[in-house]
Amino acid sequence: MSQQGYIATPPYSQGQPGMGGYPAGFGSTTSQPHYGHYGGTGLLKPISSSHGPSISLGHSPPSPAQFSQTSLQNGVYNPGNQMSSYAASSPGNAQPPSFQSHGSHPQPMYQNTAPASFTQQVVSQIGAMKISGYGSSQAPSQNDQSLPGPPLQPSFQGSHPQHRLPPISSPPSQGMSVAPAVPVATMPPGPPPPGMNINHAGLNQGSVGYQQVPGQPPMAGYPPQQGGIYGGQQRGIQSNYPGAPGTYPGAPVTGGQLAGPQQKKLDPDSIPSPIQVIEEDKLRRSGQLFATNSRGQVPPLVTTKCVVQDQGNASPRFIRCTTYCFPSTADMAKQSQIPLAAVIKPFAALPANEAPICVVSHGETGPIRCNRCKAYMSPLMQFIEGGRKYQCGFCSCVNEVPPFYFQHLDHMGRRLDHYEKPELSLGSYEFVATLDYCKNSKPPAPPAFIFMIDVSYSSIKNGCVKLICEELKTLLDKLPRADEAETSAIRVGFVTYNKILHFYNLKSSLAQPQMLVVSDIGEMFVPLLDGFLVNVHESQNVINNLLDQIPEIFAETSESETVFAPVIQAGLEAVKAAECSGKLFIFHSSLPTAEAPGKLRNRDDRKLVNTDKEKVLFQSQSNFYETLAKDCVASSCCVDVFLFPNQFVDVTTMGVVPLATGGSLYKYNNFQIHSDGEHFLNDLRKDVQKPIGFDAIMRVRTNTGFRATEFLGSMYMNNTTDVELAAIDCDKAITVEFKHDDKLNEEYGALIQCALLYTNVAGQRRLRIHNLALNCSSQHADLYKSCETDALINFLAKSAYKAILSQPLKIVREILVNQTAHILACYRKNCANPSSAGQLILPEAMKLLPIYMNCLLKSYVLLGSPDIPTDERTFQRLLVTSMDVEGTQSFFYPRLIPIHKIDVNSEEIPAALRCSEERLVDGGIFLLANGINMFLWLGLNTQPELIQGIFNVPTFAHINTESTSLPELDNPYSKKIWMIIDTLRSQSPYSMKLIILKQKEKTEGIFRHFLVEDKGIHGGASYVDFLCSVHKEIRQLLT
Repeated sequence: MSQQGYIATPPYSQGQPGMGGYPAGFGSTTSQPHYGHYGGTGLLKPISSSHGPSISLGHSPPSPAQFSQTSLQNGVYNPGNQMSSYAASSPGNAQPPSFQSHGSHPQPMYQNTAPASFTQQVVSQIGAMKISGYGSSQAPSQNDQSLPGPPLQPSFQGSHPQHRLPPISSPPSQGMSVAPAVPVATMPPGPPPPGMNINHAGLNQGSVGYQQVPGQPPMAGYPPQQGGIYGGQQRGIQSNYPGAPGTYPGAPVTGGQLAGPQQKKLDPDSIPSPIQVIEEDKLRRSGQLFATNSRGQVPPLVTTKCVVQDQGNASPRFIRCTTYCFPSTADMAKQSQIPLAAVIKPFAALPANEAPICVVSHGETGPIRCNRCKAYMSPLMQFIEGGRKYQCGFCSCVNEVPPFYFQHLDHMGRRLDHYEKPELSLGSYEFVATLDYCKNSKPPAPPAFIFMIDVSYSSIKNGCVKLICEELKTLLDKLPRADEAETSAIRVGFVTYNKILHFYNLKSSLAQPQMLVVSDIGEMFVPLLDGFLVNVHESQNVINNLLDQIPEIFAETSESETVFAPVIQAGLEAVKAAECSGKLFIFHSSLPTAEAPGKLRNRDDRKLVNTDKEKVLFQSQSNFYETLAKDCVASSCCVDVFLFPNQFVDVTTMGVVPLATGGSLYKYNNFQIHSDGEHFLNDLRKDVQKPIGFDAIMRVRTNTGFRATEFLGSMYMNNTTDVELAAIDCDKAITVEFKHDDKLNEEYGALIQCALLYTNVAGQRRLRIHNLALNCSSQHADLYKSCETDALINFLAKSAYKAILSQPLKIVREILVNQTAHILACYRKNCANPSSAGQLILPEAMKLLPIYMNCLLKSYVLLGSPDIPTDERTFQRLLVTSMDVEGTQSFFYPRLIPIHKIDVNSEEIPAALRCSEERLVDGGIFLLANGINMFLWLGLNTQPELIQGIFNVPTFAHINTESTSLPELDNPYSKKIWMIIDTLRSQSPYSMKLIILKQKEKTEGIFRHFLVEDKGIHGGASYVDFLCSVHKEIRQLLT
């Protein structure tokens, strides 16, 4: 990656200096520009001060018990003997711990020698920490280091100004008159949260003169650094945000800390709320028509239902961007640190009230393309010379129009048939591909589905095999088919396995299926070609006979060992032999320990957590599976894996092939039919029936000035430009990062074209095209007001989850915190008008960045807690890697719905609440869903009427929390909650098993992990504390 890179993105390479503006080695003592260096005039000089504030999070919960694999629930784990709730101690009795930097040596806290009046002045300045209108009616102090900028109208999420306490008195500024810019949210001075101890060089040095502590080194320098590639503390910003590893709640108190007077608690309702932003966007834009006819429009949030009308730019269902106005220059991009990225979901499902993708055929000629850059015909092309030529919008090359495609232009220079041709008037459309786009210039064969069932002892004993076989009898009638077709063209095959593999001949002429056994798994081959892959309808009777017989054949098995890699090899060889693309559905139970290629060992070592070797846990055991994945992609063989583990199965290694081939991974810990059967079957039904394309190649083209540099998702790349996908379905998204390679022209904007070549389920070769035109600007204000925080978090999460493969977790966390501070500091420096340094000023479009960033830092993957099973962390890492914007939004900030407030006469789902324990009430029922997990929390004093209506039992004590479903009753309460659950499940690729929890029972602990605005039960700061910490980092950058 080039030195001019302006954001910290994977691979966070150690050996490349200046990555994302960091010095080489993240804290080495070289003289390269550090992260605070924004280039050009006006540096933002960070202060790395040992006088920073000490933030207390109150007493910590008791350390949870070590979680064994047997305590896991599906997709979540049960903490066992964990206390049900943790009441925060009052500030008066809490002993505030010292929050050290990530893994660094503790630095001594200097004694506060400032007079009491000074300390009180500092405390009063932080006194009213709440979000209000932008800027201040008060003039800035003379000591205020913030740079001048245009004043803005008071605005908080588009509402009226909030009441705000004036900052410390300061002389008025003279003669400043500037125009309004973008709306923002600001945090004026106010009291800190309980337990926050203010040291004299903490959050408040902006409005009061800094007093140097006698005998201590000056603040403006850097503390002594350790050498080496990760030498000690990173230069620039202190990485001591609350909740960082080594900065845990309840840590010992050091003598240098000051208790400080008890302060009024910061009101959480006064800081930016995701729920408020979501609800306001719904009020403003829900149900409206979003027409894509103009460049750089910011679409409604993913949580807002609207009707999209394609009028020349791709629907936000297909492409969402981190910002819809790109900076004109690389220097400006480097200053802002805002990642320039697009989240592309080429096969996104469209609702019934929106027009489907149009298909265009140019016969044997094929799609019209630019001769130079090979971009496809699109609304971004300009026709000239009376329609005889067109100029490419991407490379400006002038091309001849083929005679068959000629059409005259009207008085505006537009073709007379503009609205008749989808490729000229729509942002998304498909071309029928010619033989030139097919392998070996031959039409592709219809794809195959191969079901590969583990028949080892554990799979037979828990009833999994019988359940799968029964379901497949009906599911095979619902295979994906082409739009017009009556039946599916997909052929199917079956394999069973334990230590050896069994293939089945299902030729329609047979009365009974024939089994062929392959015991030599060192050199895998398919023992039959004719009769292995068959048409479902032609061989229906033989297939049903087989599915009846499989559970009986292996009912008495005692074989407990399994193989895994040879199973994938067998499916791959079958697909190769049939000369078609295909998808393997593998149902697997345990760690593959049998002697065979790809054998795995149990390497679950949680002692590595929070060490530099922790990244090994996220890396594959060997290169064998990477090579196998590459072979699968080359033969367009996609792999889906359904895991049913009772202990460690090394999800990291077993997930390599699904991740690289565009497949999916599902996991059901300690599978039991009565509690997990329906959950699994719902996942299987969705997975088999979802729209899908095979043998796909995706390329993203841009106009001159920038280019795609990084691709993140469930895919494989053999070079720097082509994304190879054995298959891609309607739930998979690829996140693409862009970098400047020249200056962008504000008149033409930034143009993106995503072209996906694929084979559909009928065996037809197609080209799906998505076009998007964005604005460009040399003004920071334009950039910040066009941002989409949901897309930004999608990119940052995927980047961080990739970075942990090569970097220690603490470095990745530091980069995320630092980048958050830099994005907001650049806004304060370049867009905000002068105000007290005690105010936290957030851009209106990015005011949720701190809360979402804190949620990301508290995710299982980045927490670095030995209490969280390794398989659980790697499983979530793989899921997030292929998520779209809607998926990551709900995953990192779950929906908390008050069921006890439902209106049974309304079709609407009740408005969600903020994810905090403060929102729970003893008399309430709350449903929490994040796309993967679903919980129903029951308060102790729940109304008997609700209990009777939902559970059909007389009292709270009679509710069975072992159940994973609710009874379907003929009453309004039951019908309403089922409607809500079905709606939430329909919005996620995963069926979300329902877990019922009662207040103050030990199983409640896992639910509290998802109350993301509170302190994490495994570490991590509360939202309020993280916001204060980010504020401190911003002020250090600006001072």
